[in-house]
Amino acid sequence: MNELIQIDQSWLLAINGAHCEAMDQVMWYISQAWIWIPLYALLIGLLVWRFGWKRGLLYTLALVAAVGLSDWVSSGLIKHWVCRPRPTHEPALEGLVHIVNGYVGGQYGFVSSHAANTASLAVLFGLIWNKINHQGWWLMVYVVVNCYSRMYLGVHYPGDIVGGLVVGTVIALLVYVLLNQVERVRKLRVDGADSQVCGS
Repeated sequence: MNELIQIDQSWLLAINGAHCEAMDQVMWYISQAWIWIPLYALLIGLLVWRFGWKRGLLYTLALVAAVGLSDWVSSGLIKHWVCRPRPTHEPALEGLVHIVNGYVGGQYGFVSSHAANTASLAVLFGLIWNKINHQGWWLMVYVVVNCYSRMYLGVHYPGDIVGGLVVGTVIALLVYVLLNQVERVRKLRVDGADSQVCGS
């Protein structure tokens, strides 16, 4: 375990140490949730455009539920259960982590909620979009950039990121299964109503 922790710290310091003033600000903004609002609006628009208002709204609610659940599980449960300090709060790394704009994050870092939330959004959107074709996975770029920014800023170890990706992916899969069940029940009700109309 100690060897894994040392590897995690070494990788974090390598990523965090490869910095410059211009990239500091780029990574700072990438890590902010509000900067991605246009992307979220685009995703909602694509869902409505492709699937119509009713299904588009259902899929949007599913995405919101998946991200909300990922955030709750990662930040509300796992971080307070594992209690692993962030690199910026680790005494052994004091003075070694490059801090941008004074940002050090909360006390605990495992798992990364940024990684969990972005993975949940990207995986679920990809699964939904693949009902039509295989072009829904470009959001993985969004996931990678977000995850890298968290390590660059020194607030998450690579292990935190991997843990968050696993959590987000699992939750996305669970929500997708539930979504399919909801759609199946809805289809049965619609087909049943149509049959009754035709029978009458």
